[in-house]
Amino acid sequence: MLVKGQHQLKLVNFELQENHASHETQGLSHKHLVVRRGKPFKVTLLFGHQLWNPHSEILVLEVWLGDMSERIPVQLFDKGPNPPGWSAKIYPGDMRTHSATIHVCSSARSSVGLYHLLVHMETINNRKSFAVGTFVLLCNPWLRDDPVYMPLDFQIQEYMKSDYGIVYMGTPQNICRLPWSFGQKYEPGVLEACLQILQVSPQHLSDKRKDYILRADPAYLSRVICAMVNCNDDLGILRGKWQGSYKGGVKPTEWIGSADILHRWVASNCSPVSYGQCWVFASVLCTVMRVLGIPSRVVTVFNAAHDTDGSRNVEEYYSTKGEKLNLSKDSIWNFHVWVESWMRRPDLSAEFDGWQVVDPTPQEKSAGVFCCGPCPVTAVQQHFLNTPYDSSFVHASVDADIVRLIVRNGHVVGRMVETEWVGQLIYTKSIGSDKPENLTHTYKSKKMFTSIRSRLQSRQLLDGPARISPNVEVSLNVDGVPSVGDSIIICVTVANKSSRPRVLVEHLDAQLKEYNRNPRESFWRTHKLVDIQAGEVLTLYHTILPSEYEAVLAGNDIVNVAVVLKDVRTKERFLAVHEFSVSSPLITIQIEGGNNIQMKKEYTTHISFINMFPKTLSGAVLTVEGFGLLQYKHISRLVLLQPGHRIVKKVSIMATSPGTKLLMATFTHSSSPGITSRSFHKVSVQTE
Repeated sequence: MLVKGQHQLKLVNFELQENHASHETQGLSHKHLVVRRGKPFKVTLLFGHQLWNPHSEILVLEVWLGDMSERIPVQLFDKGPNPPGWSAKIYPGDMRTHSATIHVCSSARSSVGLYHLLVHMETINNRKSFAVGTFVLLCNPWLRDDPVYMPLDFQIQEYMKSDYGIVYMGTPQNICRLPWSFGQKYEPGVLEACLQILQVSPQHLSDKRKDYILRADPAYLSRVICAMVNCNDDLGILRGKWQGSYKGGVKPTEWIGSADILHRWVASNCSPVSYGQCWVFASVLCTVMRVLGIPSRVVTVFNAAHDTDGSRNVEEYYSTKGEKLNLSKDSIWNFHVWVESWMRRPDLSAEFDGWQVVDPTPQEKSAGVFCCGPCPVTAVQQHFLNTPYDSSFVHASVDADIVRLIVRNGHVVGRMVETEWVGQLIYTKSIGSDKPENLTHTYKSKKMFTSIRSRLQSRQLLDGPARISPNVEVSLNVDGVPSVGDSIIICVTVANKSSRPRVLVEHLDAQLKEYNRNPRESFWRTHKLVDIQAGEVLTLYHTILPSEYEAVLAGNDIVNVAVVLKDVRTKERFLAVHEFSVSSPLITIQIEGGNNIQMKKEYTTHISFINMFPKTLSGAVLTVEGFGLLQYKHISRLVLLQPGHRIVKKVSIMATSPGTKLLMATFTHSSSPGITSRSFHKVSVQTE
């Protein structure tokens, strides 16, 4: 930075390239020096004609964060360890005729933020002061003394430096992968957006000094950012929407990266971006946490409970015909996505250090604000449910019991407790691979799980006084993984464990559902009489034809199917439930020359979809888009797409910045209720 005017100090060089390489902050900002706390960085002072005389002039640095400042006397030739606070040293080899290089180091517990740097040259009678510029200070997971210290480098590579991730969605039986571009490394403006989040938070606006002081604590930072990702209480980033029209915004399933969302938020003067759902909230939070230096990963809980009353029981209601009824405030989400962030918890004992759940999806309030966490994963596993923050709510999300009730004319005529459904799988992306890593065991202790569950066996109860009826067992499954256009084969297995034959009435019901809500109205039903002998096991097959669901289901939609069996003689009722998602056909994306491309060069890309359905599709539309690769959506249309024929689109992509980018292609047709197919393609962009 050039110091204007006729001053003794002529130029300040922030040694950007060397400092950014040393501090692992390359690409984070084109505007600021970005360094990590507890690690020295270099600043070179270039003097004018009037040289600095270290024997008669004292050199002092001063750093400002808001209205807080700290003076740092520059030590000459001191090779001793750095003091606990800020330090500044000039070593013998760094003193030259017209310049001096100062090694500046903050405390490992300094606050995160944008600092202003001043240089003072002081004599007994005089002081000359120079405002020389700004720098950004971040957390340092490479430093042992930093509360976010992560000891293994391959973990830091994945949870800090990688700008690409996978979000797992769908159902435990048919898991879908959504690639996500976190964009924290090379997308211009992302760091500045993250700093802006802190500056407009309610905590900062109400008490700036207190906020600046507390920003040294990653647990505090995570709560502030978590609340700011949703807009329910503040000038937050995203507005959530889970049903109805998404007009006036972007449908949550169409986002493929965080940078676009953060850019829109800044450009709109901190007005919320529309719209987000759990995986969008979590992915944006993961980006911000990584930018600020807190290792983080996106985690999916399959069959996550939303327990509104804190009972850790979730009630579900079914009719005697198998239709799921919307009678409960509680709900089971087929999947829910949150973030785990890595930090020590000095406010707790050391056993609670490590991964912490931080959930920005606005479900319930924590201390009066829509945020959740940080909650130690260990506290959930070991059932320490009073541990800050929100451990009871997180525990219920992964380990609640489902009480399923069959109701008729307002009365309960059957009841079962399902202890294994919630939190069946908990996944995150594996290190260095797109394969999932199973985290279920980190949330559920097997020993404690067994002791608690031994008291809660699944049971079917009669109308009237409750009594256990283990003599008939029923299970429900779907054959294979159904794809759009295929028949759906439902398998009901009935085992009569009693010593007498039974006559049962079987009712089956199928309903379309959103991943986070109870089902809509039924789209398919059937019933029949079933004769079963004593000790016999029957498998009953039912088929839902494409013609019976194609006006309702689209690719990756979720179906709730339930069977209720009624014993004609005893009036006992038995219930089984299964939820599954419908796969979508593939869209092919090919880049000429491969998936590794050079920045600011054009590459031809071919996108195609083949109609594998047995009928002609009318109003076919193929769309391709990609933030940082394409400036706008590219669309191809066909009035009629015959069976076996393809719809194609050729586009030219050009990357404007390095890092990992994503192309997204979608296919729709006029007779489908939604998107028939959606595919993603990862592109690695190298610098010129």
